[in-house]
Amino acid sequence: MEAHAPQPETSEESQPGMRPTAVSVIMPVLNEERHLRTAVRAILAQEYPGEMEVVIALGPSTDRTDEIAAELVREDPRVHTVPNPTGRTPAALNAAIKASRHPVVVRVDGHGVLSPGYIETAVRLLEETGAQNVGGVMHAEGENDWEHAVAAAMTSRIGVGNAAFHTGGAAAPAETVYLGVFRREALEQQGGYNEEFIRAQDWELNFRIREAGGLIWFSPELRVSYRPRPSVRALAKQYKDYGRWRHVVARYHEGSINLRYLAPPAAVCAIAAGTLVGALVTPWGLVVPAGYLAAIAAGSVPAGRGLGLKARARIPVALATMHMSWGWGYLTSPRALARRVIASRRPAVRTS
Repeated sequence: MEAHAPQPETSEESQPGMRPTAVSVIMPVLNEERHLRTAVRAILAQEYPGEMEVVIALGPSTDRTDEIAAELVREDPRVHTVPNPTGRTPAALNAAIKASRHPVVVRVDGHGVLSPGYIETAVRLLEETGAQNVGGVMHAEGENDWEHAVAAAMTSRIGVGNAAFHTGGAAAPAETVYLGVFRREALEQQGGYNEEFIRAQDWELNFRIREAGGLIWFSPELRVSYRPRPSVRALAKQYKDYGRWRHVVARYHEGSINLRYLAPPAAVCAIAAGTLVGALVTPWGLVVPAGYLAAIAAGSVPAGRGLGLKARARIPVALATMHMSWGWGYLTSPRALARRVIASRRPAVRTS
C-alpha cells in the first residue's frame, strides 16, 4: 500500500454518548454475477448504527459482474468501485483498502453473505478482546444437490479436519480466521496484503500481525454464508490451488504444518502406490484405494444427515475431489514459486 492512502477517521469506542465506529467493507470481485447483488444487499441490510461504506474492487470479469456493480453504485451512495486490472485477490484487497477511509475494515467476498448483526458483533469483539483482527465461521450453503453435497463436505471433519472456521468451536485466539474484520491501523502498519500470495494471503497477513504482537481472534458469533463452487471441475481447481499455496506457506514459515495438512498428500501417495501395486504385483495393493473409498462413503453418512438422496450420493465425490485435488496441489507445488514468495517476505512491523 502506498504512503498517500486516505487517512482514516479517528477510531472511537462504542461508549454512551459517542458515535459508533465507522466501518469500510471491502470486496474483491471477479466473475460474481450470480452472487454479487445478494452479497452486497446483506451488507447494506446490516443494522449497524455507525457510518458504513462498501468498496468493490473489480477484476477483469467476463460475465455481468461490472454491470451489476454499476447498478449497485447507482442504487446506494454507500457503494463505490475501484479497478483491479490484475484480477488477483490480494491486489484487489489492497486497492479497496487504499480507496476506503474508515477505521474498521471488514472483508467480504463476492460469494459470501453476512449473517444479521455481523458487523456490529465484530466491532464489539474488536473492542472487548483488543484484537487486531476478528473472524468466525465459514458456513457453506448450497443452492442445488451438488452444492449441498460440497457444503456438507466442507463443514465435516472428514472433509476439512478440525479447522474451527469450517466446523465451529469456542471463541479463542487463532492463527488465522475466515475473511476478517480488521483495525485499519493493523493493515496499514503491516503494509497490507502481500500480493505475491495469490492464495493464502489471509494466513500470511495474519502471521505478520501475530509476529508483531497482535491478536487474531476467532468467535463462533461471527458467521458468513459461503456459496460452494458449482461443478466438480471448479471445486478441483479451488482445492488444487489451496494445496499448492499451503505448501508455499509451509516453505515460507517452517513449523506451520501439521498432520491435518499432510493427510491429503499422504492419501494421494498411498492410493497411487496401492493402485500401482494392485495392477502390477498383487491385488492386495487395491486394499488401500478400496479402504479410502469405504472411509469416505462411511463419513458421508453423518455429513449428509438431513439432505436429500441425490445430494447425499454426491458427498463422496465432493470429498474425494477435495482430498485428491488438495493433495495433488501440495505435492506438485513448485519450489520456484515458494522461492519467489519468500524473496518478497515482508518483516512484521511492530508499533514503536
